[in-house]
Amino acid sequence: MKKHITVEVCCGSVDDCLLAQKLGADRIELNHALELGGMTPSMGTFLEVKRQVSLPICVMIRPRGAGFDYTEAQFQVMLKDAELFIEHGADGLVFGFLNADGSIHEERTRQMVQAAHGKEAIFHKAYDSTKDLEASLKTLIRCGITRVLTSGGAVYPNILEGCKELGRLQDLYGDQIQILPGGGVREYNARQVLKLAHTGQIHLTAKNTLIDESTGHYPTKQDRSGLEYLAVSEGNLQKIMEQIRGFDDENSDTLATIYPG
Repeated sequence: MKKHITVEVCCGSVDDCLLAQKLGADRIELNHALELGGMTPSMGTFLEVKRQVSLPICVMIRPRGAGFDYTEAQFQVMLKDAELFIEHGADGLVFGFLNADGSIHEERTRQMVQAAHGKEAIFHKAYDSTKDLEASLKTLIRCGITRVLTSGGAVYPNILEGCKELGRLQDLYGDQIQILPGGGVREYNARQVLKLAHTGQIHLTAKNTLIDESTGHYPTKQDRSGLEYLAVSEGNLQKIMEQIRGFDDENSDTLATIYPG
């Protein structure tokens, strides 16, 4: 029997959010700079999204790229950002804190959960960098995390390799914490992810590389990678949404793999 799948789209701009809403997404993870893995968006971006989009908005709290072992000054900025987004109507906070050895930083995680003031507290894919996923999940449950974004430890974009683990963790702990599969979801694997993880929700970006040619004429410009940025692709998102909305976990015909052409 078909059941509604909650689709969360990772967005990096107001334009991305409008596309997500247009094509039937259920929730938005709002970021800045998708090409850097997603950073804290500006307050202006957030407020404009809230004005134009009616979907729940969970905001990324991440002050820099690379890992998730932050300095104290960086952590204080994250807490202040979290406070401001919650004050202005964010539906949730997305974050991740690790120690230098890759373990969950419990104290900072608890503080950020408290900063959410009862709104959703989502631990992002920093979780997949931990050494023991099950032990780390128990830690997140103790800290009061609402949901964890994970590929089951699989290296991006090979999410299918982690789906067996996702399903196992869902069976064991799905009544204590939401498990959100993400990190490599495409139109040709979305149904397999849903079938194997059986979480009832999924996270995706459906991104595409865009080019801003405005500085391409500069005489010393040799590396054109500096002209590129990532955004949600309407075509890619539509294809994935069609696969998800047509998914029926009791009908094997809906599990046919669609390979990219």
